[in-house]
Amino acid sequence: MSGLLLAGGRLPGSDAPVDVLVRDGVIASVGPAGSADASGVETRALDGRFVIPGLWDNHVHFTQWTKVSRRLDLSRASSAEEAVALVRDALATRAASAGSGPVTGAGTPEALVGYGFRDALWPDIPSKDLLDAVAGDTPVLLVSGDLHCCWASSAALAPHGYGDHPTGLLREDDCFDFMYRVEEGDASSLDAQAVQVAREAARRGVVGVVDLEIDGNADRWRRLAALGHDALRVEAGIWPQDFDRARVEGLRTGDVLDGTGGLVRVGPSKVVTDGSLNTRTAYCFDPYPDLDGQGGDAHGGACGQLSVPPDELRGLMERAARQGLRPAIHAIGDHANRLALDAFAHLDRVLGGAHRDADGLAGSIEHAQLLTHEDVARFAALGVVASVQPEHAMDDRDIADVYWAGRTARAFALADLRAAGTRLALGSDAPVAPLDPWATMSAAVGRSRDGREPWHPEQAIDRAAALDASVRTRVASGERADLAVVERDPLAASTSADDLRAMRVSATLLGGRLTHDTLGG
Repeated sequence: MSGLLLAGGRLPGSDAPVDVLVRDGVIASVGPAGSADASGVETRALDGRFVIPGLWDNHVHFTQWTKVSRRLDLSRASSAEEAVALVRDALATRAASAGSGPVTGAGTPEALVGYGFRDALWPDIPSKDLLDAVAGDTPVLLVSGDLHCCWASSAALAPHGYGDHPTGLLREDDCFDFMYRVEEGDASSLDAQAVQVAREAARRGVVGVVDLEIDGNADRWRRLAALGHDALRVEAGIWPQDFDRARVEGLRTGDVLDGTGGLVRVGPSKVVTDGSLNTRTAYCFDPYPDLDGQGGDAHGGACGQLSVPPDELRGLMERAARQGLRPAIHAIGDHANRLALDAFAHLDRVLGGAHRDADGLAGSIEHAQLLTHEDVARFAALGVVASVQPEHAMDDRDIADVYWAGRTARAFALADLRAAGTRLALGSDAPVAPLDPWATMSAAVGRSRDGREPWHPEQAIDRAAALDASVRTRVASGERADLAVVERDPLAASTSADDLRAMRVSATLLGGRLTHDTLGG
């Protein structure tokens, strides 16, 4: 029998010392310090540290998150001019270290890929001409911080059928397709890096992620398992292009994927219905102000872009539900959220509740950033989880104040959703925000970052609610031993929520197995 005793710890909200005994991957007992029968098991002295359930990030794009360290960081650029200067400097550095620069197997210059620009409030407009002036024949692909826009040079555009594109700014589906084609890269090297990135997540107390990468998730995680991935549980999402394959293979949400050691399960079915705020493609009832002078058509329409018409959305969700795939619907704008909720209501009508799980849940809306007041109550009634990324509010607050002026009181409305009985699930949308649930919880609780005044603090939730929306288990006898040991009580009140961002994690257990350990034997 394998086991581990976490001795002399504390539970959140309590000063009483406790022992947590783990046997065979399950919590065998939680009791007063010194009370556990720990014969034959290894012991870790916690010295008053706190034991919490292991953390989940309920929305990531794991491959994109893995690629971040390979890309030029554009997050500090405050204008197109500054972004181009960063590209110019990176190309110069690359040329100095590799002669004329790295080349592909075909002998052409290897693409320079950057990530993280947010142009919504820039004083100038990105264009391919600006990149061409510094890049020449070297392909340059710059991916926006929200993943919904690509800015590319002519040398990057032409080989992929976009040579005649007037601006070099590709949005939504065009961006997704283009990004993957330009940045194919070395799959084996990327897979090996992804295994390490999963281990880094475990160091922050993470035990699981919902990976909504755009395609090939099942195959990718089987490859990672073969390379030794053992640090996280994964729910691997399925997009519409893979529905047929899922049906043929009999894959249903919750099924364990063979070849993954039981750590990877089939996740939800992802459908993207609109865009994002920074790219001004989130589908809203009210038009965006035409601040860049490009007109609404440049961003898909004056009110944003509806990627999937309502009839098609209902059909995709019904098909997924009948296949046993739980819908996870991307909706950011208030109109997109209305249509997504309408589609969940359609499922209730045609399936009579057969698609709901034992808790009465039918699926999730991913992001749920801007909601009308009347739609807030519909989430709970329809069994829809609000899967929200609070750190986006910190990234987008200034943009929202301009493009959603007069409506921001109902943006990232966590408090209203919770008061209406909605199940919350918090995540990062990494790489849009870091894969770090402590940053996520801090944003949900404090509605602030970098010392700024809280943004709509009336929509904050308390620490217990934020933690509850970031875990799947409890520290209790009979529960799966997915645990984290942290230095401070995450529920303890303080003057700000910044202490959550700085939380030190001493150990992480996945099914009773240490995936991160600074405690020593």
